[in-house]
Amino acid sequence: MDDTTLYSIGELSRRTGLSVRTIRFYSDSGVVAPTTRSPAGYRLYGLDALLRLELLRTLRELGMDLATIRRVLDRELPVAEVAAAHADALDVQIRLLQLRRSVLRVVAARGSSPEETHLMHRLTQLSGEERRRLIDDFVDGTFGSVEADPTAVAMVRAATPDLPDDPTGEQVAAWVELTELVGDEDFRARMRRAAVRQAAGRPLDIECDAGEELMEFTRQKVAGAVESGIDPLCDRAAPVIDDLVHRFATVLARTPDTEFRDWMAEQFEEAHDPRVDRYWRLVWIVNGWQAVPHLTPVYPWLIQALRKDRGALPPGPRTRSVTSS
Repeated sequence: MDDTTLYSIGELSRRTGLSVRTIRFYSDSGVVAPTTRSPAGYRLYGLDALLRLELLRTLRELGMDLATIRRVLDRELPVAEVAAAHADALDVQIRLLQLRRSVLRVVAARGSSPEETHLMHRLTQLSGEERRRLIDDFVDGTFGSVEADPTAVAMVRAATPDLPDDPTGEQVAAWVELTELVGDEDFRARMRRAAVRQAAGRPLDIECDAGEELMEFTRQKVAGAVESGIDPLCDRAAPVIDDLVHRFATVLARTPDTEFRDWMAEQFEEAHDPRVDRYWRLVWIVNGWQAVPHLTPVYPWLIQALRKDRGALPPGPRTRSVTSS
């Protein structure tokens, strides 16, 4: 093959893998013009035409349109510039495909209804900017008053949920639940109260009265139950919660009965609203954060276990050590 070699359309087809019909179309369009014609009037193409066809095929396989390819072949556009633009466009398409894949996996796993499927698709299709605006509207609507605690607002904004480009099924489900939660006015009121208390760092009265040692012991016991997958409403939770109730009753000089259990639940519910705790859990999932052990929300489990009606507890020893096993 040299600069003087001429090829028929059939030979170009064999060398490039393009069909004769396709090459004829490119030739008629002027993208790859024939070098000359045979005495019988058949089109013949030189080496330059062969190279243009090979480049054209490559660029088409990369998704470029014919008009852009023609400008590249005519050196009106640098191929590097065009490649960069198409790479950016492909990035967007890939992100959308990854998101759709994640939604489909959630739908398949949950057996979602058509309505729920449509909702998930619509919410996940929001752009990154639109998703941030949704959370900004939630923060502004929750803490927008002049009395809003700036520390509480900063705390919530610092943990803005941000759905990644290639989310897992769990992240998609968490994001959908999160968007429904932040639109609820009752939740916003709960979030406002809880965030103000958390930002101020004020401990609960029961935490102060029980003491640091018992509270740390409680956190460890409940965190262990949570990590072991023990449902707070099942019988396996009974020994854990009964032991804790007796310890608190001993320290606070109270009777470990049903009334005391209800009182404990009310005390912990004051600053640990289960819906607010759920919000933070969803934020962790969406952002792909690893739960820090000492921040594991143990109170929702504790409150649920305390609320389970098992009747009055039998009296326990009044002198047990807080740190005993």
